[in-house]
Order: sequence, then C-alpha cells, then structure tokens
Amino acid sequence: MQNAKEVGRLIADAMGEARISQRSLADQTSISQSTISRILSGERTAKMPEIIQIAWATGRTVAQLSGLRTVPDRIQCAARGTQGTTMDSMRGTLMNFLELDEYLERQGIGRS
Repeated sequence: MQNAKEVGRLIADAMGEARISQRSLADQTSISQSTISRILSGERTAKMPEIIQIAWATGRTVAQLSGLRTVPDRIQCAARGTQGTTMDSMRGTLMNFLELDEYLERQGIGRS
C-alpha cells in the first residue's frame, strides 16, 4: 500500500470525482469527519475496512484507493519446489490464494 499521504490524495481525488464532501462521506461510511480529514491530510493511515467503505461510497476499487497493483503484478516468487513442482505451478497456486484474498477484502470480510 502507498504511504498515508498518497492514499489520502487518492481518496481526495475519488471524492472530488464523485462530488462527495467529507460530511457526506462520513454519513455514508460511519467514519467520523475528523478521521476522514486526518486520512485526507496523511496525518492518519487509513485502515483497510475504511478504504473498503470509502471505495464503495466513491465508486472506486480498493486497489485504486490504496495504490495496490493488480494481483498478478504483486506476485513475486522465490521458492524451491519438491517432487517435480515447477515455479509456474507454484506461482499459479499463489495467484489463486491472492485473488481469493482480494475478493474477500472487496466483500469486506476481514482477517481474524
């Protein structure tokens, strides 16, 4: 994820394009207006559940607001396979897990 100031800028851009004020965003997300202000200024790092709520309210994706790249772009493998496992098959399995993780985040299902 990008640093707090960059995420704040991405969220501010999304709010501007969606024509949503801080007060309106606070009402839609149940995040306090003061917290939104601190996120926008980069004073406070946005938590993933907050980014998810803001993404829904602004019509953006979590990746767009957090600066995360697509799942395949985030995969880097350095592993040693056993029993004839290839790097391609390990990368494919890892991508399946990361895509599932991204889907669960989009659904607002957090890690326990």
